[in-house]
Amino acid sequence: MDDELFPRPRAEIAPGAVHVPGWLDLAAQQRLLTACRTWARPPAGLRTVRMPSGGQMSVRMVCLGWHWYPYGYARTVVDGDGAPVKPFPGRLGRMAAQAVADAYGEEPPEAADSAEYDIALVNFYDGAAAMGMHRDSDEKSAAPVVSLSLGDSCVFRFGNTRTRNRPWTDVVLRSGDLFVFGGPSRAAFHGVPRTLPGTGPAALGLTGRLNITLRVSGL
Repeated sequence: MDDELFPRPRAEIAPGAVHVPGWLDLAAQQRLLTACRTWARPPAGLRTVRMPSGGQMSVRMVCLGWHWYPYGYARTVVDGDGAPVKPFPGRLGRMAAQAVADAYGEEPPEAADSAEYDIALVNFYDGAAAMGMHRDSDEKSAAPVVSLSLGDSCVFRFGNTRTRNRPWTDVVLRSGDLFVFGGPSRAAFHGVPRTLPGTGPAALGLTGRLNITLRVSGL
């Protein structure tokens, strides 16, 4: 039987780490995908990130609000074309605030509070891309990280705050899913060992996976 016939329940993967399946409906996914395609255009567009070791990430990335590079933030694409980073849209801030409220079962904050979210990292995974275990530790703020998935499903590995090794929990994130981690899990190691090509909704029209990660810089 098609397991999509059965609802996937909201789940707390670790204290402060919550998976909310199907948070974005198809129409919302399509709007976000259209925006991502605009953001990916140069200048300050989609790029391959090279690490200080000389290796490069298999995931390609575009940033909004603040430009992330290993291991810091800048207002220009210092490791690329040097262009000013694209602005962070207010609607993403409002979306992040609503996502946190929904994940934690709280009342949505006032609109002014949503302006605290000021970073978006848009990561594109082709069928061979992966993300090693890492922590989101370049921000000055401990506000929760908001992660949205579009396109192909992936295996999202959520670990612990002490080591890249076990214990960890593998969660399948599908198109439209929300994952929020904050509080005691804000500094947890996490990664994407693999994507599942061909699993995205056909109606979305996306080959590969997009992950939109929203953060508060505190800068």
